[in-house]
Amino acid sequence: MEKRPAVFLDRDGVINALIYHRDHGIVDSPFTLRQFEVLPRVPQAIRLLNDLGFCVVVVSNQPGIAKRHFDAELLRRFDKKLRRALAACAAHIDAVYYCLHHPDASIQKYRGHCECRKPAPGMLLQAADDLGLSLPDSYMIGDGLTDIEAGHAAGCRTFFIGRWKCEYEQFIHPHDLRPTFIASDLWAAAKLIESNMKEALASRVLAQNSGVARPAYI
Repeated sequence: MEKRPAVFLDRDGVINALIYHRDHGIVDSPFTLRQFEVLPRVPQAIRLLNDLGFCVVVVSNQPGIAKRHFDAELLRRFDKKLRRALAACAAHIDAVYYCLHHPDASIQKYRGHCECRKPAPGMLLQAADDLGLSLPDSYMIGDGLTDIEAGHAAGCRTFFIGRWKCEYEQFIHPHDLRPTFIASDLWAAAKLIESNMKEALASRVLAQNSGVARPAYI
């Protein structure tokens, strides 16, 4: 069976808005269902990726349960709310992979280091194995340095959502690593992927035509 290309999506900051939690003094994932809001043009972007033939897979570090910010049932309700928003645009996600671990987890069974927590590429590698994905033909899209590191480690092309700052290079590993592409949001990333596909197709057609013998005219 021919392997499919995929677009791996980080969740918070790419699909839904990050939240400032005043009581904790942090910007983090939503802790309540009301706080979970799908960002503008995300359903349309995912629909476009569906139409382009990509397997769309969410790969997200979600230590909220481990830190007692919310429970597993609320995480499931986040997923349901997202799928409803996507369904309204006839879009869908093919699979979701969450890492629930954290080195400082309050719940013992989630505490420690693992191979699935980004920047480790474990979730991407597992998805590729489960779904028959071609990692070199795939993209990892995220708004954090760990997303770029995980995508690079898995052998994917990478998108950084936001504005790439030169000081990031002192924190990312390896230090000379840069995203393949930079986009303002998921819609812009999806449109750039579409444009790249069209350019690649046009190049193949041109190469094929250049090798065809043309009839001579007198």
